Amino acid sequence: MQFLKKNYEKIVLGLVLIGLVVAVGFLPFRIQNEKQAQEERRNKQFAYPVKPLLPMDTNRYETTLERAGTSLEMDLASTNKLFNPVRWLKSPTGKPIRMPLGSELEKLEITKQTPLYLTISLESVNVSDSGIRYVIDVEQQAAPKANQRGKRPFYVSVGDRKEMFALREIKGPQDNPTDVIVELSDTGERISINKDKPFRRVDGYTVDLRYSPENKSFSSRRVGDKILIAGEEYNIVAISENEVVLSARSNGKKYTIRSNAAP
Repeated sequence: MQFLKKNYEKIVLGLVLIGLVVAVGFLPFRIQNEKQAQEERRNKQFAYPVKPLLPMDTNRYETTLERAGTSLEMDLASTNKLFNPVRWLKSPTGKPIRMPLGSELEKLEITKQTPLYLTISLESVNVSDSGIRYVIDVEQQAAPKANQRGKRPFYVSVGDRKEMFALREIKGPQDNPTDVIVELSDTGERISINKDKPFRRVDGYTVDLRYSPENKSFSSRRVGDKILIAGEEYNIVAISENEVVLSARSNGKKYTIRSNAAP
């Protein structure tokens, strides 16, 4: 008993140290068990019942889209008299003419349509010390610029490419060919020309128009030209063999005028 009293603190400290040693020795087993438990939890599959999602109610959105895709049209040209009253025009004789808006072009007539040709011809062959050059003339009557509508000569050798064509082949003697093969740049078509056989095709038209209510005539008008009818300016946007398409400057609306001679 006396021994316990004298060595009480040493005994307690020893017991604590023994407990710590046991705890440290048990720690690796504890870590291993925890890792195994985590792995089991990670791989565990839960058999919870899964309910399918209810279909989404899109009726409201589909109705909105359907309404947005339906255009609303207002006739402000034929029936509306507040914004489009009936127009009265003065004829060449001085007599007033009742002309409802939108009907002005009904009196516009096509009196003549003239084809505009693209012509490519072999003009001559130039032989010199530097080689043989072929002079090919191009006449583009439908060109948008006036300075490009006349006959223009091009000096080319085989393989040369110009704006309108490329020279591909020479048949017969080089200095006096029987045919020259030319490839058109716009269509890729290969054509054969010589001094007596030029290539020719229709590339557009000019048109003569007449508007009898105002006694107006418009001669040799091309695509891009403008005409003034009943106070409205129209742009010529297309001319074909039997019809002319006009576009009103005020609203961009297009009108087609057909030739009386058309089938």
